[in-house]
Amino acid sequence: MAESANKFARAFSFLLVVGLLLSATVFQAAEAKSEEEAAECTASRSGACHDKSKSLRLNCIAIGCILVASVIGVSLPLFSRAVPALQPDKDLFLLVKSFASGVIVATGFMHVMPDSWNDLTSPCLPKAPWRLFPFTPFITMIAAYSTMMMDTFATAFYEKSNLAPAAASRDDPNGNAQTVELMLGDRKDSDLMKNRVVAQVLELGIVVHSVVIGLSMGASDNYCTIRPLVIAICFHQLFEGMGLGGCITQAEYEFKMKAIMVFFFSVTTPGGIVLGILLQRIYDEDSPMALIVVGVLNAISAGLLIYMALVDLLAAEFKGPRLQRNIKLQSICYVVALLGSGLMSLMAKWA
Repeated sequence: MAESANKFARAFSFLLVVGLLLSATVFQAAEAKSEEEAAECTASRSGACHDKSKSLRLNCIAIGCILVASVIGVSLPLFSRAVPALQPDKDLFLLVKSFASGVIVATGFMHVMPDSWNDLTSPCLPKAPWRLFPFTPFITMIAAYSTMMMDTFATAFYEKSNLAPAAASRDDPNGNAQTVELMLGDRKDSDLMKNRVVAQVLELGIVVHSVVIGLSMGASDNYCTIRPLVIAICFHQLFEGMGLGGCITQAEYEFKMKAIMVFFFSVTTPGGIVLGILLQRIYDEDSPMALIVVGVLNAISAGLLIYMALVDLLAAEFKGPRLQRNIKLQSICYVVALLGSGLMSLMAKWA
């Protein structure tokens, strides 16, 4: 069962990389920019806030702060056994998960999509085709559909290959007790597999965006932009980590797999910042290739995050029997989710 989920996640990751390479190859336009466009592009790089030494100091501070916030956020739900109130069957766990899911929804809509839109409509890119067609929402839509396909195909594949024994036992007139046992076990295994797919795909979307934003932040010499980003990204990583940590907890992975997922979530943004600092001399964030690759990656990440947060995190809980039987708790969870989205949306003012 775990192998099936891992195969689908790896296949989806492979398709993501192939799609990215194809988009970078096909869409890198050779059309020359007009003098007006070139001047506008050059103007976007100038300003009083550009200072490499100040930016380097802020980036070094950001690496430590973001790493600590990421580790705390993703690890808290994993230690729920030590804190009874944070166990998955408790109301507080649902409230924290709803808040974190709201943060992830706002991240996709208010942070990742606008970043992608700005990149793919930049004056540093030719007008045709980049400003003649809305590539960002189109790629986001395709990414959301692709995530849904992987989600449903993985579930269907598992149920087809594992529910057959229960059906065979159901035909046996002497196997009533065994049939009930098999059906309950299969239902539990199916839910577990679903949780594992959700955890892996959600981490994929988060990691893609985290690397991109870390790289851009590390390569930038605009300290006026970096300063508010440090606070915003720490807040973002803390609560997004809680959402991911809750999914990892429900996936019931072994310690080794939990440690790997925590590690990759925690180091991707700081690692992206380090990479950006190292590549600062050769990486030009306004070059056509960089804008296209980063814009496409952000659009794909937005589709992943929006689908997973709305469908597999929020809708799965709100349509579940636990919240359907408790309207008061359901209402509180809605308020908490909207609060998470509202706070993360407010952060878009600075980042």
